[in-house]
Amino acid sequence: MKKLLPKILIALIVIAIGIQFIPVDTTNPPIENTVTWANPQTKEFFTNACADCHSNETVWPWYAKIAPVSWWISHHVEEGREHFNISVADMGDADEAYEAVHEGWMPLESYTWMHPKAKLTAEQKTEFVAGLKATFNVGQSTKEHESEDGHEGHEH
Repeated sequence: MKKLLPKILIALIVIAIGIQFIPVDTTNPPIENTVTWANPQTKEFFTNACADCHSNETVWPWYAKIAPVSWWISHHVEEGREHFNISVADMGDADEAYEAVHEGWMPLESYTWMHPKAKLTAEQKTEFVAGLKATFNVGQSTKEHESEDGHEGHEH
């Protein structure tokens, strides 16, 4: 076993160095859409807690270039952009963004470890949820307004 341990250690070092040559794309696609935020605070909360995974304005930290962490981070960003991305015309699940924050699904706990600004107090969370609803017009009906007699608004 004593003779095998150094060989295993050398093999692990070679593998750790070798995987650094597997490229991970850390470029950001162009921004095609600009959100009109309900207020500056909502934009700030989003920037601090969501933008790295839900926009094309990801700030890639230095450790996003070190495998295997780079693979994990890149995967999270790709997945986040797939579901909801404010930088493209079809943003995806914008109407569910507030729910993810309200229910505590977002921001991910693994993200807040390295991004303390992403941790929201209960008060900030409430304010952010309201701001997301207002920004993305959640809960506002797109149907024709109802007339006073309770029927849908058609001209009589």
